[in-house]
Amino acid sequence: MKYIYLDHAATTPMHPDVINEMTEVMTTNYGNPSSIHGVGREAHRKLEAVRQIIAESLHAAPHEIIFTSGGTESDNTAIIETALRMKDKGKHLITTAVEHPAVLEPMKYLETMGFDVTYLPVDSSGRVTIEAFEEALNEETILVSIMYGNNETGQLMPIKEIGELLKEHQAVFHTDAVQAYGSEEIDLQKIGIDFLSASAHKINGPKGVGFLYKREGIRLLPFMHGGEQEEKRRAGTENLAGIAGMGKAVERLSTEAKLQQKKKNQQFQLLILKQLTEAEIAYQLNGSQEQKLSHILNLWFKGVPNDLLLMHLDLNHVAVSTGSACTAGTVEPSHVLEAMYGEGHPAVNESIRISFGYENTEEEIAKFMDILIQTVKRLTE
Repeated sequence: MKYIYLDHAATTPMHPDVINEMTEVMTTNYGNPSSIHGVGREAHRKLEAVRQIIAESLHAAPHEIIFTSGGTESDNTAIIETALRMKDKGKHLITTAVEHPAVLEPMKYLETMGFDVTYLPVDSSGRVTIEAFEEALNEETILVSIMYGNNETGQLMPIKEIGELLKEHQAVFHTDAVQAYGSEEIDLQKIGIDFLSASAHKINGPKGVGFLYKREGIRLLPFMHGGEQEEKRRAGTENLAGIAGMGKAVERLSTEAKLQQKKKNQQFQLLILKQLTEAEIAYQLNGSQEQKLSHILNLWFKGVPNDLLLMHLDLNHVAVSTGSACTAGTVEPSHVLEAMYGEGHPAVNESIRISFGYENTEEEIAKFMDILIQTVKRLTE
């Protein structure tokens, strides 16, 4: 029986065009991009062609794109190396309580080195308020790292407004756009971002590859040392096949394609909420329907432990998640929902995340809803 896969916020299946592109590169374009002979030059041309594709998608310059192993490396590089470079100007950092661990863990690491980190709270919708940010910002602040869109609730953060506030401030502005890059139109000419992180496997590309946007004029200490690849900004022979696959995935993300997928996702969300209401299921939307990523829907099923619900859905070949880390078969409480509702709130352990992708169909959603409603009713009898 085929799985109904509704966990695209965790990872996405590779698109057939991506697989074909990677296969072609692995078969015919096997050179080292740093080699000076013809085979190497051809590999280098491919590398730079992808850099151009990604830059254009963000309205950036090609030399502002650094290839990495994914979102975690990009986040760590931007955060840790910026903090170390600017420590003589201050030791205050600002982030949010709802960031991905790839941001929260580097922040905790920097705290052990004497840095002071402010973890901004969020409101009931899961968004950071401008008022809270302005209150936290001070003369010692050297780095601000706030995600573009949350990976559990889908809530979009006020990135443009924060960028405006930082225009005349020394602080460097980083955003983790891993969830948002594939669905939102991001024009770096219009928003004041210095660093942006993205990952290929969230946009139907391969795992183990991503990029970091670094605005021209911003210094960056290299996170990895060795060769002189990526203009001495990231050592190591480039993963050309993976980078080519990422480039093909980005090519699919036209403005029209994003708009069509967004409309499709919104229809899925409305259908799910409508059917739950008609079935008289006790549920609540975590977050707001406004200012959010269209592919993520986080729902609290009152009185239903999410680990039990996940298990029953999995037995029925439905893949969703809690949006939190799963370790050794156990579901940890969501730090995002704890930030929204407080520790011990029932929603923290009674919520699931449903996330859509390009291959999902209305027929799949209808079948999923039959299974979900029957399961919730059975677990609440």
